[in-house]
Amino acid sequence: MDFLPRLPLADWIDAFVDWLKNADFLFDTLTELIDVIIESLAAIIGFLPSWILIVLISALTFWFAGRKSGLTFFVFLGLFLIDNMGYWEDMVLTLAIVISASLISVVVGVPFGIWMAKNDIVENIIKPVLDFMQTMPAFVYLIPAVAFFGIGEVPGVVASVIFAMPPTIRLTNLGIRQVSTEAIEAADAFGSTASQKLFKVQLPMAKVTIMAGINQTIMLALSMVVIASMIGAGGLGTAVYYAVGRNDAGGGFEAGFAIVILAIILDRLTQSLSKDK
Repeated sequence: MDFLPRLPLADWIDAFVDWLKNADFLFDTLTELIDVIIESLAAIIGFLPSWILIVLISALTFWFAGRKSGLTFFVFLGLFLIDNMGYWEDMVLTLAIVISASLISVVVGVPFGIWMAKNDIVENIIKPVLDFMQTMPAFVYLIPAVAFFGIGEVPGVVASVIFAMPPTIRLTNLGIRQVSTEAIEAADAFGSTASQKLFKVQLPMAKVTIMAGINQTIMLALSMVVIASMIGAGGLGTAVYYAVGRNDAGGGFEAGFAIVILAIILDRLTQSLSKDK
């Protein structure tokens, strides 16, 4: 195949990235907005003393998770262990980053999922894009994130959003398409408008599937914390990254264990929210 000229794909992408830099005002605005979200969440979560927050989150877990005492005890013990190991502030920042990325993914992803469910042509266009977003190695997202948003928490959130958003879009689309035709016909028979049918029939009936997508999005955003630490995102990921650089097995295991505890808590809480009480 040497007789064929090499496609300058990398040059085309570099030229496209350079062209996008003309919209600096847009990226500066997004940077300020995301930074405000992260700092606000970190301030709210970190406002209360750790012991009060541990009790509060344990109580919320007991209430939302169907009064499961075993899970509540695990949450209490896990958060107490994170505080005891000295990773409380890192955990607060990590939680703020993950919640920020998840919120942005849901705000952007759910409308796209609804649009896909309503239009087959849109679905056929967006599906390959989602495949591309999910199969591209996560490290690659750090490059444009740094190019447009610099270093720190904001590019970490941007990279996490790109990597974590596809499940929310896919499962919102799937959930709405799985609503039974009988329910749609009944809504039509009662003269429901398109918005009434969407908000009172399709979204409530697709709630479990949509929440499954949001749960996956949160888990994927959390899985990005160590990768995002390479561009200065901070939090528990940085502790793991530094431990790897210093060959500190104990420190790396402690920070990694704190991430696992946080993942289990977020997973169980979001699963509980999807269940009808």
